Amino acid sequence: MTTLAMPQFERTDVERVVRDVLLKHLGALAGTTPAPAPVRNPLVVNISARHVHLSQEHLEILFGPGSQLEVQKDLYQPGYFAAKQTVAVVGPRRRMLPEVRVLGPCRGDTQVELAFTDGISLGIDLPVRISGDIKGTPGCVLVGPKGVVELSQGVIRAMRHVHMGPADLEHYGVKDGDSMHLRIESPGCTTVLEEMRVRAGKTILLEVHLDTDEGNAINLEKATKVELIKPHGCACKTR
Repeated sequence: MTTLAMPQFERTDVERVVRDVLLKHLGALAGTTPAPAPVRNPLVVNISARHVHLSQEHLEILFGPGSQLEVQKDLYQPGYFAAKQTVAVVGPRRRMLPEVRVLGPCRGDTQVELAFTDGISLGIDLPVRISGDIKGTPGCVLVGPKGVVELSQGVIRAMRHVHMGPADLEHYGVKDGDSMHLRIESPGCTTVLEEMRVRAGKTILLEVHLDTDEGNAINLEKATKVELIKPHGCACKTR
């Protein structure tokens, strides 16, 4: 006799099915068809390695007049890419991180995003900031093949964050700027990372960004399960 394994359903899956059936039933009674539920993307957790965002002005100083960023690899978020260009980042101790990747497209302000251990190596006390919030942050020197840029500010350790589109915000019951927790199960290293900032956008895919130190600490490469959790402890959805 053959035994068939029964599929396992999460509570959120059951609630979604019941909700869809009720909406279809109510729509039929009203003589209308309900609008389809927005399609969400799977939860993706990626490590964001050290990188630099350049303004067009600084790009041309470092790589020559008229320079444009050249795409080496597209990133997960549509419209963003890792460029072929790299720069050297020099700290106050005159220690250097060579070949730090430039990400595109260009921004209004140049910004350098490093991990905690990078800051120790360079002698920079890295403030934890949301990308773009660079007022009052430390500076550094950027060296390219054609020139040098001395930044008075713009070097940060990026706050861990999760990108969400409209459907994701609705599903998790959060809004732009809220905080969530990320629970990661990996061999011998189950961990919860707190204070993960929600960053919303209309065309954004659901994606968590951690820096290199955080990814290594939680053994992300061998993770078997990741889960976004609301701060009050209500689990939202797993991968």
